[in-house]
Amino acid sequence: MPVEWTSPFTPGLPVPVDSFVGRREVVEQLRAKTARATAGKLQVGFVAGERGVGKSSLASFARFLAERDQKLLGVHAFLGGVGTLQEMIRRLCQALLTESARTAWRRRVLTFFGKHVRQVDLYGVTVEFTAPEKELNRLVNDFAAALRSLLNKIKHEKKGLLLIFDDIDDLARSAEFANWLKSLIDQIALSGKPLPLCLLLVGTEQCRQSLIHHQPSLARTLDPIPLEPWSEHETREFFKKNLQKAAMAVDDAALQTLSRYAAGLPVIAHEIGDVAFSLDRDAHIDQADALRAALAAAEIIGRKHVRPQLFDALRNPDHHTALKRWAVNPPGMVFSKTDLLNKASARDAAAITSLILRLNKLGVLERDPKRSDDAYRFADRLHHAYLLLEAQRAARLKKSQ
Repeated sequence: MPVEWTSPFTPGLPVPVDSFVGRREVVEQLRAKTARATAGKLQVGFVAGERGVGKSSLASFARFLAERDQKLLGVHAFLGGVGTLQEMIRRLCQALLTESARTAWRRRVLTFFGKHVRQVDLYGVTVEFTAPEKELNRLVNDFAAALRSLLNKIKHEKKGLLLIFDDIDDLARSAEFANWLKSLIDQIALSGKPLPLCLLLVGTEQCRQSLIHHQPSLARTLDPIPLEPWSEHETREFFKKNLQKAAMAVDDAALQTLSRYAAGLPVIAHEIGDVAFSLDRDAHIDQADALRAALAAAEIIGRKHVRPQLFDALRNPDHHTALKRWAVNPPGMVFSKTDLLNKASARDAAAITSLILRLNKLGVLERDPKRSDDAYRFADRLHHAYLLLEAQRAARLKKSQ
């Protein structure tokens, strides 16, 4: 592509709001929640979905709409690796400082944090939250009161607060966090004072179930907002919209190929789209370009988004026979081993059985005895999509030899 164009795809990052596609029903559900929050009614939701399905991008888009249309202050805190309430509070406060850095009311936010803010750069644009352990403990225990105080300081500019707790895998395993969350919700609900707050948690369904396991009462308050993979139409719209932003034409057949290999997962779609953009030389994506991009992206997806053990297993020549067979007869998310081995030669059957056992040992495949004695299911859609990419790559390598 000409040097003046930059890739419209953002692998590994939440998408810019102008690249967001689909999700109409879920977006409207979140808009209704933030609207109720502006009226002073506490709202709590849990955006749940598989890895790579676009949860963070959805939360980011919901924040954009809440800020633009409902005058909420949105704070999106990424809590990966956070296992304590004190570190969680520190990350939330740092995210709040960052969000308010370039606003007209930033001084009031700085006053709220008092002496616990350190100027990082020369002009005071970048600041750091430096509260000691004692102050963090106070904020943990008095979080609702702190939120009321903050909103009172910015009440002329903002009608409420949208707090997004993202990437909460470690916190979800903590009984302390589950109990703190239940206590916070109860404290606000029983105070008798309206608090315009929408609290949005983002994680896998396993995270939500883990919180409920630690604190069963959360089952009534963590309103589930399930996020499914894109439909084929949404996936095609994503590729078409973003390629058009870079002044690139794309054939219908190419859109079908790109959509098929993305498997409805934004994380894969961004990787494939980015490779297609980088490899293109004529501002026109045809079917051959799309297939080349998808297979080249398999290397990137394998190294960035799956465990090294799985990447090594599928790149092992010992498993190429099975992968080539799977390129012809691809397994679904749930499949029967007997069906997969149908009409396979003895050599191919042995190779496929070996790969199934290896994937089962890695936790990529799980037995599904409720369906049949020889049924398996993929643990998540990302692994399934990656395996099919590797199967096609192995088949193409064989043809080129």
